[in-house]
Amino acid sequence: MVSARPLKVALLGCGVVGSQVARLMTTHAHDLAARIGAPVELAGVAVRRPDRVRDDVRPELVTTDAAALAAREDIDVVVEVIGGVEPARSLIAAAFEAGASVVTANKALLAEDGPALYAMAEKHGADLYYEAAVAGAIPLLRPLRESLAGDTVNRVLGIVNGTTNFILDRMETSGAGYGEALAEATALGYAEADPTADVEGFDAAAKAAILAGIAFHTRVRLDDVHREGITEVTAADIASARRMGCTVKLLAICERAADGRSVTARVHPAMIPLTHPLASVREAYNAVFVEADSAGRLMFYGPGAGGAPTASAVLGDLVAACRNKVTGARGPGESAYTQLPVAPMGEVVTRYHISLDVADKPGVLSQVAAVFADHDVSIDTVRQQGKDGEASLVVVTHRAPDAALSATVDTLRGLDTVRGVASIMRVEGE
Repeated sequence: MVSARPLKVALLGCGVVGSQVARLMTTHAHDLAARIGAPVELAGVAVRRPDRVRDDVRPELVTTDAAALAAREDIDVVVEVIGGVEPARSLIAAAFEAGASVVTANKALLAEDGPALYAMAEKHGADLYYEAAVAGAIPLLRPLRESLAGDTVNRVLGIVNGTTNFILDRMETSGAGYGEALAEATALGYAEADPTADVEGFDAAAKAAILAGIAFHTRVRLDDVHREGITEVTAADIASARRMGCTVKLLAICERAADGRSVTARVHPAMIPLTHPLASVREAYNAVFVEADSAGRLMFYGPGAGGAPTASAVLGDLVAACRNKVTGARGPGESAYTQLPVAPMGEVVTRYHISLDVADKPGVLSQVAAVFADHDVSIDTVRQQGKDGEASLVVVTHRAPDAALSATVDTLRGLDTVRGVASIMRVEGE
């Protein structure tokens, strides 16, 4: 049964995602009302450029005063899709103070100030939903937060940035270099004019912070996440991975320590075996692999960006927030009861693929092997090629603390017989 009073929604931002939210609210109005139990009415849309044509928004709803719209006392739910930390934080705060629930796709703000947002929502008896902040249309956060609430999640391993996955996929499938693949991603609209947030791993790191916080019921900030981008990945790295039966992906990895006393969160390129489910994730798609005690291994896959896919996740949250308004219920709040510390990257146990340029003469291999032994790092395989006094040495290690592996590389750089370290990459997913 649909109630008489319509629920009023304020939309902050009407760009790629916001315009699709407005469209879906209009075209699916009847179905949304039936699912919620009350009509949903778009009561205002805050934009920066009011003269821009928006087919799915009535002109009288458009305003440039986002602060006034967010603070309106007749608004039931505020949808924030403008991004960035400010003014989004202030606008969301104003919405909570006015009694509205908030649906946001703002990963940067959540990774930096999530606990404060939860506290504001709790203080004012409102909801905070943000499914669209991680992995676009893929239902991921709600399963982690609700469906797996009775289980213990030990690891979250995923491809959560479509731009970097597209670039690495093109480097592998076409043999393109990094610059060429980035140019193609930009031309197709997968990469921004300034791709720094994507290619340097900032976007994925913010998502990793959110995922780790939900999965492990603890607070993880963006600053806690170890971050490396893909700008140093070369065609030679891709070829080396292929020889090992692997592919290269930018991974977000969140893990609970074996003793359960700490967690880690990191983003970096890594080689993963072609047999791993994430290896087959191509182009701009996202996928996240979750490992839990009872549920076992679960994989979530789909489009991780784009206007319509992301708007789908926003609308799902909007329905949930509106249902709660109708029934007087509340959605889940912050769960950070474990208060686990975030361990530094040096304590992470992983494998390395190290490519060295060395002198082609007797004794070099034993000298390099001795350095690994001195740092208690066990070697899995070694491949050596040499010609005209120069050689390349590729070493793949067994699992060891990242700090020990880093110290090993530093020592290798000081050897007279090592001309240079051509590449270093972690090996994951085994």
